[in-house]
Amino acid sequence: MNYKKYFADELTSLKSQGLYRKFREINRNHVNFPKATERFEGKERAVEVWCSNDYLNLSQHPVVILESIKVIKELGTGSGGTRNISGTSSYHADLENDLAELHNKEASLLFPSAYTANQSTLWTLCKKLEGCEVYSDELNHASMIQGIKNANVKTHVFKHNDVEHLEELLKTSNANTPKLIVFESLYSMEGLRSPIKKIVQLAKKYNALTYLDEVHSVGLYGPEGRGIAAELNVSDEIDIINGTLSKAFGQMGGYVAANKDVIDFIRSFAPGFIFTSSANPSIAAASIQAIQIAKRADILRENIKVNSDLIREGLTDYNIPFLKNDSHIIPIHLYEPELCKKAANTLINEHGIYIQPIFYPTVPKGDERFRVTITPKHSSVDVKSFVESLDKVWNDLGLKRAEKVTRKEIKKVSKIY
Repeated sequence: MNYKKYFADELTSLKSQGLYRKFREINRNHVNFPKATERFEGKERAVEVWCSNDYLNLSQHPVVILESIKVIKELGTGSGGTRNISGTSSYHADLENDLAELHNKEASLLFPSAYTANQSTLWTLCKKLEGCEVYSDELNHASMIQGIKNANVKTHVFKHNDVEHLEELLKTSNANTPKLIVFESLYSMEGLRSPIKKIVQLAKKYNALTYLDEVHSVGLYGPEGRGIAAELNVSDEIDIINGTLSKAFGQMGGYVAANKDVIDFIRSFAPGFIFTSSANPSIAAASIQAIQIAKRADILRENIKVNSDLIREGLTDYNIPFLKNDSHIIPIHLYEPELCKKAANTLINEHGIYIQPIFYPTVPKGDERFRVTITPKHSSVDVKSFVESLDKVWNDLGLKRAEKVTRKEIKKVSKIY
């Protein structure tokens, strides 16, 4: 086999489909975000960021920064090993206690990322629960899908947020078969909530465990940012909650929270936990500070809601097609990969607006989009400039417009579940 030719041909094919990805070098300055600096063709230029997942800007909070520096000076930059071999500091232990409390669970377990937490935890549960059958939402994150696939267990995929379809599938299973329902509280590419309460009811009815990904919810929704499950008062009824430190908390890493025996089980059997060096103590320490700040950040959460509504109103005024929801995630439709990339390049080259084109495999082919995520540091002036820039790009490229609707119709969009 000509290996060199194989890899080159695969990349050529990817590029011909418009699916090749390029990375932009974006340096976010904590002093003037959402302004940032892009290093581009050996030069630097000012850009404005509209797709960051640092939702509360806590990666740039002075208290969090100082805590990280303090612990680096105290313990150094690395953890020194896996959690089992010299890699557990008091900061790791304290953070796990705080995360358990955040979700009203008995215990939690840290992973290097939420991807690893999902993949390794689901693989472990599916492999160890003999005869386990999984019921997975069709739009679940790749990390969840991969963990389930790796376990090679019987899997039923239910239509997105369709509890009737889910129940049809559950009815086919033997009552004594171990079952695991895997879903998200807020889907990252659509910004749509799941019917958590109804899924919990089905789990009880059919004796299934529930595994909920709260990655895009924690820090932003519910009392003190405890997540959508807490907002709905069903945290106690969810068996395992997955979350992240890298989005609303602005740090790095992921975790699962559950009762102490489930967490101890995962700690004892999950390869992705056992054989991976632990996060730097400074990251754990910064995360502790970020969680405490997020709990008191109702004003920041309200700012995000206000800013999100402003964007939706602006997009409506300019008839720019977007998926209507009530979250901080606003998908703008372009439907074709090359057009999506062309529009993104025009925005940054002519308007200084940085937003990443989203295409397959992140979303299905033909559903290409921008995914706007607002932060408290974006101002109403920023929002106005952003939607005006989008309007100009839509005109310049002759992009498809949405059917005309009114702001009043947009405001009717509320929580479905």
